[in-house]
Amino acid sequence: MKVVICGAGIAGLTLAGRLAAAGHPVVVVEKSAGPRPEGYMIDFFGPGYDAAERMGLLPRFHELGYRFIEAGYHDETGRRRAGLNFARFAESMGGRMTSIMRPDVEHILRTDLPPEVTLRFGAGVVAVDNRPDGVSVALSDGTSLDADLLVGADGIHSTVRRLVFGDEQRFFRYLGFHTAAFTVTDPEIHRLVEGRFCLTDTVGRQVGCYGLRDGWVAAFTVHRTPDPTLPTDPRASVRAAYGTLGWIVPRVLERCPPEIYYDQVAQIELPRWSAGRVVLVGDACGAVSLLAGQGASLGMGGAFVLAGHLDDLDGYERRWRPVVAEKQRIARSGARWFLPATALRLHVRRWAMRLARVPWIDRRIATSLVGKPTALVGD
Repeated sequence: MKVVICGAGIAGLTLAGRLAAAGHPVVVVEKSAGPRPEGYMIDFFGPGYDAAERMGLLPRFHELGYRFIEAGYHDETGRRRAGLNFARFAESMGGRMTSIMRPDVEHILRTDLPPEVTLRFGAGVVAVDNRPDGVSVALSDGTSLDADLLVGADGIHSTVRRLVFGDEQRFFRYLGFHTAAFTVTDPEIHRLVEGRFCLTDTVGRQVGCYGLRDGWVAAFTVHRTPDPTLPTDPRASVRAAYGTLGWIVPRVLERCPPEIYYDQVAQIELPRWSAGRVVLVGDACGAVSLLAGQGASLGMGGAFVLAGHLDDLDGYERRWRPVVAEKQRIARSGARWFLPATALRLHVRRWAMRLARVPWIDRRIATSLVGKPTALVGD
């Protein structure tokens, strides 16, 4: 079966590798001119971890990954007010967890692709002819492709979904937050956060930093806003939203680069994931949002399952939709604690984190944060 995959992100690259290994001709098209350097630090566990293991990629994940001591919450002066022990959280996952930058995950998957996979950057999908006997895809570089199946693995703002399933707003659930991610270099910030994930313990907005190798610091921001409209100047918006926070935040904002990742925090909910010769995978059909924290893992897991169900797209959806739905529900129910809207909720969260040090309770809290373990199938 000839397959065109739209999107050279985690889900698309995983699927391409699995299908090529099974002997399917695969073309991956990506609208970006090249690999995108922006992205979050990911706490990587669950079905994606299982998929990486089955693909023989876990050694590379651990080589490029990080082992952090804790996620520590700090007030305006830098005083640590609460924290979650990463080792204890990893124990609740059976030790099957690593932290890794999203661009590094894509790099691992991209360099593992067999030579039979054609990867085309600067070629986004602009039109789809979805017929009973096949699908034709027109690309932004003026060329077109014919295939037996088109897979939309092009993220939360999927072009394939819009062209085949309808306008984005029909399926888009905005959760009331904006988020950004970028990297900076600053020796003082790196010294303060090295080996840890440090977040501001603040109401309604939050800045977090990870110390990376070679003196780099990965920063991410999230703040509450009822307006889903994206700003025309993301860096200026980030500086305005977080400019009055203390501790290391002013230094982080001063070094914020012109080009950053910036988006709404949202989920995607569709009544069906396939239509004729087109199917969706990853965030394109089931974005769980930053609040769930498992988008990369679910993207890999979903792609792995889809690879085993090319001739049964309904079976793919029956197997994977309940997994996505549960993670989405967990994210929505935990939104008020992910970023407290009031000082009272902030204090309650601190208290809950202290309880997380107690055996048995720590596992209950971990389950409330990430949901039930998911067994991966789809060989």
